[in-house]
Amino acid sequence: MSRCDDSMGTVGLARHCLVLLILCLSVLATDAGYGAVQTDFLTFWKTFKSAVASGNKAAVAEMTEFPMSLYSSHIKNRAEFLRRYGQIFNGEANAATCFAGAEAQKDSGRMYSVYCPFKKTPNDRENSPIRFIFELTKSGWKFTGLDNINE
Repeated sequence: MSRCDDSMGTVGLARHCLVLLILCLSVLATDAGYGAVQTDFLTFWKTFKSAVASGNKAAVAEMTEFPMSLYSSHIKNRAEFLRRYGQIFNGEANAATCFAGAEAQKDSGRMYSVYCPFKKTPNDRENSPIRFIFELTKSGWKFTGLDNINE
């Protein structure tokens, strides 16, 4: 091999390595971005379920987006939310009990759901129609809705 051929080989190898490096970094950046959102939700979820378990209504209200969807209606503001707190978290389902063992299900990159059984049948995880909805908003993860998927 001549010196020129060797130099061309080194340059070609360097280009190839650079392209691979750029591809690897872009994959890592994508994964890191996804992981960051995932971690942020898991941190939010831990804080949210702890606030519900301890009955910290003010903290739960801070983690809620208004208007909030409640079955087929809406809760317009914080004051209404605080008034109806019992209905939301201890109405058809006992959220504190459910959240202790519940795992959030990813609906999309911007939405998670937690499904709970009826309060009268707390161990019936096969039938968990009460859906608590969480979405990524401009101000971070928020509790945005409650629904009974059977209705």
